[in-house]
Amino acid sequence: MPDVLLTVGTRKGLFIGRRHDGRWEFDDPHFPAQAVYSVAIDTRPDTPRLLVGGDSAHWGPSVFHSDDLGRTWAEPPAPAVKFPQDTGASLERVWQLHPAPAHSPGVVYAGTEPAALFRSDDGGESFALVRPLWEHPTRSRWEPGGGGEAVHTVVTDRRDPGAVTVAVSTAGVFRSRDGGASWAPSNEGVSAVFRPDPHPEFGQCVHKIAQDAGDLDRLYLQNHWGVYRSDDAGGSWTDIGGPLPSDFGFAVAAHPHRPDTAYVFPITADSDRVPAERRCRVYRTRDAGTSWEPLDKGLPRGDHYGTVLRDALCTDDADPAGVYFGNRNGELYASDDDGDSWRLLADHLPDVLCVRAAVV
Repeated sequence: MPDVLLTVGTRKGLFIGRRHDGRWEFDDPHFPAQAVYSVAIDTRPDTPRLLVGGDSAHWGPSVFHSDDLGRTWAEPPAPAVKFPQDTGASLERVWQLHPAPAHSPGVVYAGTEPAALFRSDDGGESFALVRPLWEHPTRSRWEPGGGGEAVHTVVTDRRDPGAVTVAVSTAGVFRSRDGGASWAPSNEGVSAVFRPDPHPEFGQCVHKIAQDAGDLDRLYLQNHWGVYRSDDAGGSWTDIGGPLPSDFGFAVAAHPHRPDTAYVFPITADSDRVPAERRCRVYRTRDAGTSWEPLDKGLPRGDHYGTVLRDALCTDDADPAGVYFGNRNGELYASDDDGDSWRLLADHLPDVLCVRAAVV
């Protein structure tokens, strides 16, 4: 088994686990009393850089980084993410930190609340607002979701540094093909069942997007009702949620190496946010959504109420892949065999908000 670094952002700090020689050990929590909504593991440098979006009730939100796998942390003297004065906005939270592919060394994207995209060219130490998305002509008609109005997902393309896709709650999917200079809604086929027009150009409550390992134009989308696949980089979407016990949920993750393979965690309903059929199960597709299989070996068998949030399900880059999820019960589960079997790594944690893992 390769060594793996596992980061777990919770409502009360960051927990870091390390797997060495097949055994897991966890540090004492970092950033106590801060809610950690976003974590990134930037594996482009020789030593991975950890990036954390913390949210202190006293000091407010900030972005921290570590170049020694979490042993020490640095915070820039000036706020890393700050809205320009002319926008009249102030940062509420950093929902997403996303290092670009190897073709763009130093580039890191941050998705925020209020709904905006920021770009860093220095590895996440300072960020600038991507104004064309902030000034998009549809913005005045965006509406906040239950968790606020936020850019919560960023997807980049290792073939093309100009291709950036974001998901906005609740404005839907927007794509840029020119490095952020222009943006277009990309929601054809995705429903918005809570609107008078259930298929608007924008306004969908997209919860998460993941990119396929084999076909980079293939994307998987977990919606507020509906699981979808795109085969044209988000230009159009097809419903693939029919075989699932519920197509409501928050999280979706793709296998790091196997084409057509993705994972979701179905939730009963928007009005009853517990695991579908009260069963703790991850569902996997190995044929791009034509069929889904429940993965529950080693997971609790009785009634279960632990909701998995949008960034609390992930894979590492091992082969076979590690798959991980945390829930609002404070339980953390891991699989080291593509999801075929699971083990409990930790319990009684604070509310788990995000999980990220990488081979180190």
